[in-house]
Amino acid sequence: MLYPSIRIFALALFMSLSTLLSGQIGLGFVTGIDLYQRYTNPVDNIADESSGNALLNVVFGPKIWVGGKDFSLSAEVPVSIGLTGFDTQDYKGLGMGALPLIGMINFMGNSGLDRDVGLGFSIGGGVMRYKTELYGVTQEFADLGVVRNWEEVYVVQAEIGFGVTGFTGKLYGRYGFSNDESKLRTFSIGLLTDFNLLMMRKIDDPASAL
Repeated sequence: MLYPSIRIFALALFMSLSTLLSGQIGLGFVTGIDLYQRYTNPVDNIADESSGNALLNVVFGPKIWVGGKDFSLSAEVPVSIGLTGFDTQDYKGLGMGALPLIGMINFMGNSGLDRDVGLGFSIGGGVMRYKTELYGVTQEFADLGVVRNWEEVYVVQAEIGFGVTGFTGKLYGRYGFSNDESKLRTFSIGLLTDFNLLMMRKIDDPASAL
């Protein structure tokens, strides 16, 4: 189980953020869509273990930033719901859900704290819990003993995009893996937008230098 790793990750992120307390702080949210998702489950020798989705994948969650215009650290929980996710080999039900906890190192236009338009990139990772057949396994496969639980993986994530005054638009990719015999794997790629509300509200402030 990865629960201890979540505590270690949170502690490491807190210590990293503490080193940047003299920088700017941002608070807002991330939203977007996944263009494609694919998650696997433990092999049970009954049904195909993977599910995928390329339609109606909605992403939304809170995000915080600490740093400056050219460099920042951020933490986010970009919850993802794949409304129409299913397995093309063995139809067992619909839906896919993911609960990632992601820490990112952001450069230049991706910092979320820059007033000027600019390109940027980010790299980071964390842990993620996910579940396929979110709306329930069909009775046919349930009778065969197929069960879908919330699984856990480590994830790495990379992003490229542009930003201006608290808004960032990005293309991202995320790969997940487990370090045990289950050999779980996940992959998703999509478009995300960040909104740093503390930065964006300064647009209307006459005292702010845009």
